[in-house]
Amino acid sequence: MEVLLLGTGAADGIPNPFCRCRTCTDHRERGEVRTPTSVLLDSRLLIDPGPEAPRQVTRLGRDLADLPAMLVGHAHDDHLDPAVLLHRSWVSDTPLEVVGPRPVVETARHWLEVDQTAVRLTAVTAGETFELAGYRVTALPANHDAFGEALCYLVEGADGVLLYATDTGLLPEHAWELLSGRRADIVLLEETFGPCADKGDRHLNFATFAATVERLRASGVVDDASRVVAVHLAHDNPPVPELAVELARCGAEVLPDGATITI
Repeated sequence: MEVLLLGTGAADGIPNPFCRCRTCTDHRERGEVRTPTSVLLDSRLLIDPGPEAPRQVTRLGRDLADLPAMLVGHAHDDHLDPAVLLHRSWVSDTPLEVVGPRPVVETARHWLEVDQTAVRLTAVTAGETFELAGYRVTALPANHDAFGEALCYLVEGADGVLLYATDTGLLPEHAWELLSGRRADIVLLEETFGPCADKGDRHLNFATFAATVERLRASGVVDDASRVVAVHLAHDNPPVPELAVELARCGAEVLPDGATITI
């Protein structure tokens, strides 16, 4: 299994062009850019096709010409830019499956021609398990809201298992029930707010991120062979060297946009 991190940032990325905080300045001076979180799995499944996804793919020397499926967590625009489907329709009429919670389907439908048949939109809800692009996917409830339901996903393939958990605060108990008895090789876990504990409970900060990792280990979802990578990073976090030290305390790591994780 190849997990290509197209983007690892929050909605506004790092640096935010309107900001001169310590973290944005550090990224700017080093020439590092974090774009909104998006993942390409085995060149077969694009998770969270946000507005920068096409350029993310192009910058890394890849293309999506043969992509069979997209998986979307929720309907916020950094996770779903329905114009991506319109732009695809200009050059391709090959079949494409797009799966996500109902608000995703409702949003995407407006960008497709009425008589189009190439793109199949499928609404799923927490607790459902389905086949997609050769993977077995379980939809998990997220502690988030985006015009309705938001989801995280457990993606099981022949060569590995990915737990994709963004955007969410502390996972609901139903998610832990669905994860019971499962193990992940790679966990991409959001860590939006860094040391900030006063920005609500719909994203993780250092404390809630560490608590989630601890529970993942205690429940057997994560073991010593698993990798936990922080994604959906906002500029509330400290510069990367300090962030790496903080994440290492709970056995997690931070990687740049464009990094590839291979099982």
